[in-house]
Amino acid sequence: MENGTRGAGRVALVTGAGSGIGRASARALLADGWRVALAGRRRDALEETAAAAPADWSLVVPADLRDPDAVAALFARTEAAFGRLDFLFNNAGVVRGGPIEDLSLDDWRAVVDTNLTAVFLCTREAVRLMKRQNPRGGRIVNNGSVSAHAPRPDSAPYTATKHAVTGLTKATALDGRKYDIACGQIDIGNALTDNTSAMAQGVPQADGSRRVEPVIDPDHVADTVLHMANLPLDANILFVTVMATKMPLVGRG
Repeated sequence: MENGTRGAGRVALVTGAGSGIGRASARALLADGWRVALAGRRRDALEETAAAAPADWSLVVPADLRDPDAVAALFARTEAAFGRLDFLFNNAGVVRGGPIEDLSLDDWRAVVDTNLTAVFLCTREAVRLMKRQNPRGGRIVNNGSVSAHAPRPDSAPYTATKHAVTGLTKATALDGRKYDIACGQIDIGNALTDNTSAMAQGVPQADGSRRVEPVIDPDHVADTVLHMANLPLDANILFVTVMATKMPLVGRG
């Protein structure tokens, strides 16, 4: 692992850091010299992410991000270990769907609680910390999705939460100004993770067909997350889309 220097002395917290985009982004931050708190459900997966960097550069915190007390404890441990928080990547999320007429309330709530409520809980704690620390301020980036713009078939819970995250991003960007807190969103299309592995076998299309879709390496997403993290607080990328060039998002595919 080649260590950079741009992030030296700065602190990040990444949720969903045990795999996929979260792992790639956390490792990119660590390689750039950031100290990173790694949050997620599984300690072993988080420790695998942390293994790529010096031991004292990361903090592994297994946490249920749907639980307000667990989230408060996560941010308290981050502050105790590193003294502050400069960057939060709200990345954790779940995918669950099916025909809307067949969805259970439990399925709906499982997606809303993880993809939206947990983002709110983490954002709330980050703002509380960033507004009182010295120097004041920081940056929050939310993992949206191209589903924040256009749904896939049978994806009502996921699509609804990603549209809602867009609203939360805008509100946080506005309300954070007075505290020198910037907020932006990265909308990702077809990064190769556990959630998108089925694309190699084919996924449902809007016209009723089933087709294989192109995917991209999560490291391309991590590069953009790192760029956003390293911006000065007087500059903000409010929304950015990183996607597989030939995926059927634009046009009538």
